[in-house]
Amino acid sequence: MIRVILFTLFCFFVGACGGGEVVRVATVHDDLSSLHDTERAEIARIKEAQKGKGISSEINHVIKKAPHISAREYLERQGGLESSDALDYTAGGYDVLGIIVYEEPDLSRDAVRVSADGYITFPLIGRVKVADKTTAEIENMIAVRLAEGQFLVNPHVSVLVKEYLSKKVLILGAVERPGSYELRASERVLEVISRAGGVDFAEGGNKITILRTESVGGAKGEKIGIDIHLRRLLDGEDPLSNLQVFDKDVIYIPKADKVFMIGEVKNPGDYVIKDRDITLVEAIGMAGGFTRIAARNRTKIIRIEDGVEKIIHVRVDEITGEGKKAQDILLKPNDIIVVPESFF
Repeated sequence: MIRVILFTLFCFFVGACGGGEVVRVATVHDDLSSLHDTERAEIARIKEAQKGKGISSEINHVIKKAPHISAREYLERQGGLESSDALDYTAGGYDVLGIIVYEEPDLSRDAVRVSADGYITFPLIGRVKVADKTTAEIENMIAVRLAEGQFLVNPHVSVLVKEYLSKKVLILGAVERPGSYELRASERVLEVISRAGGVDFAEGGNKITILRTESVGGAKGEKIGIDIHLRRLLDGEDPLSNLQVFDKDVIYIPKADKVFMIGEVKNPGDYVIKDRDITLVEAIGMAGGFTRIAARNRTKIIRIEDGVEKIIHVRVDEITGEGKKAQDILLKPNDIIVVPESFF
């Protein structure tokens, strides 16, 4: 008798005996109390894990606001310069140079630091501005100054960069060691990713965005986003996308979109959705389907939209069994799907 009463009440409140809405939206505040403590704890853990996993809101805003072009479109803008030869590295403040004057060991210097304003001090010729100059240009300047001062006849000078400290690139997202890295010589995207420990394939999506300040007529222009297909680049299908990296570039590899399955499915956990949109029913299939004790018609999707957290109630059996596939829910990144245990 008690079981009959309970079942009648259950049907009345959740509509498990037929009828009612297939999909219903409610607020979190009045809808999580029916879950088990373990389920609520798992939801809290997932939410906490999501905090701080992305990039700063400021950088994220700039990336979204910037106009985006493909790597090929960028190369066309630059006249195809990067399609073959890389641009030579130019010295800057805090770099350390090694300078050799052949057959003049007293003039040679193993470590000459470039000042913050871009100058070095060299014997006999004093201060020389080397900022934004290549090593070949610096060699020529020093040789000309030594000859013009009649200190040496036909001097031969060699300059190399011993420490690269003036230029930095920021790499964020799905790499093993995100952070700021000194830019060495004429590095390209794959070299910088390698220095950051490589792509975290368990987390990474299929796109790289380089946030770059584009120069226009010698003056700094607006920021642009250069989009690169990660998998095609790594597989060698699009070598032109391995662009040269410049000072103050931000390389961002977005983390792959995920949904999270909790409760009475055969394989609960997180699932990556990389290449296409998936629905609730498809996600349940990816998780191996329902367990024997699943309350299929009390499935919930916890979602944040426009900063508001809500619960979407879905009567899954009515979607799969009554020809209501059109009412299947298209999942969004970071959705948490909860399948409670049946009361009976």
